[in-house]
Amino acid sequence: MKKIAFISLLLTIYVFTFAQDPLGTVTYRNGSFSLVPLPIIGANPTNGWLFGVAPAATWYMGDTGNTSLSSMLGSVIYTTNEQLITTAKANTYFAGDRWNMLTDIRFFVSSQPTYGLGTGPQSAKPIAQGDLELNDNPYTPIETSQMMAFSFFRLHNTLMKRYQDSRFYAGVGYHLDYHFGIKDNMLNLDTIPQQKTSHYWYSELQGFNPEHYVLSGLSLNLLYDSRDNAVNPYSGRMAFANLHVNPTFLGSSQNSTVLWLEYRDYIHLSKERPRHLIGFWTYGSFVTSGKVPYMDLPAVGWDQFGRSGRAYTQGRFRGIDIVYGEVEYRFPLQKKSEIFGGVIFANGTTASNRNDIEDYADSKIKLFEYIDYAYGAGLRIMIDKKSRANLSIDYAIGKYGSQGFYLGINEVF
Repeated sequence: MKKIAFISLLLTIYVFTFAQDPLGTVTYRNGSFSLVPLPIIGANPTNGWLFGVAPAATWYMGDTGNTSLSSMLGSVIYTTNEQLITTAKANTYFAGDRWNMLTDIRFFVSSQPTYGLGTGPQSAKPIAQGDLELNDNPYTPIETSQMMAFSFFRLHNTLMKRYQDSRFYAGVGYHLDYHFGIKDNMLNLDTIPQQKTSHYWYSELQGFNPEHYVLSGLSLNLLYDSRDNAVNPYSGRMAFANLHVNPTFLGSSQNSTVLWLEYRDYIHLSKERPRHLIGFWTYGSFVTSGKVPYMDLPAVGWDQFGRSGRAYTQGRFRGIDIVYGEVEYRFPLQKKSEIFGGVIFANGTTASNRNDIEDYADSKIKLFEYIDYAYGAGLRIMIDKKSRANLSIDYAIGKYGSQGFYLGINEVF
């Protein structure tokens, strides 16, 4: 709590120093371009102390009367655990909303714990000990998290064309995920029996090199987006379907296909105060064919903007399939002004361990067999009235002693 109070004090100083006009606004074509250079100061068990900057930009690519607001979130962060995290994520609407482009670029030199596949208690997630010859009781429960160090490069870019005057888009994309320099800190093959981590066990059984692997392929995409503002929606809804096809001839370690389905909606509670609403967000990610490397399997916190699973570390829940849902109540804190607002939220995650090895049937976990939830509250401070960009400060509590303090720009969804 002392850390949270200290961070909150720093944020308060920043907000009241810079929130009136972060960098000013410069004209860009028919609209405006604004940039918020948000400093990052925080702490959590995975990263230690974090220091860096997370710039957020908004702009128009055409006439503001018929072109949606484009947005970008970036980060350059270094932690006391010697982790480097750099990202650039953008949602761009071209003039007249005729085209939409989604961009996600990341480079990590990082580490994070893994907890095996599926949701539920650790006692439900066995791993193999010794060799893979199955004798009596080959499983040992995972008692603790399994820390992994790795480097990671991602390049995702999707371009979609609008259908006539509707809000429907369709298009294709290219997606590259490259994990390398992977090190399982708990792996020990010199003991009897050998200590094999969930990552090593999965990689060995599925035929992946446990030190590096690639997921590279094309995607087919369908989007419906009627939101009035993507960074802070007051109305509209969004539905997105994405099918990744990852063939070996494009560089993937093995052939696979992965389906992503997502939906967001917003229900108004007051005509006079559009900020007073309930928001809904759900998505599912499913391995539909082939085999996917362990770190590329569907996992909470690995959506485009990394906002899912508040209260849990990124990748806390991972599986062959994953379904996530979140509801958030948003409300103004002032009678007339829109500067200060609050949120109360809850989320739930279910993930599967849908392995196809008959002798390991006891390790299977079905979707919805376990649902791990979290809840929390937060403060919103509008730092750019034109774009409705918010500084978001959230605190969340989950199961298994998980909790987190989150600082960001724009609404979570």
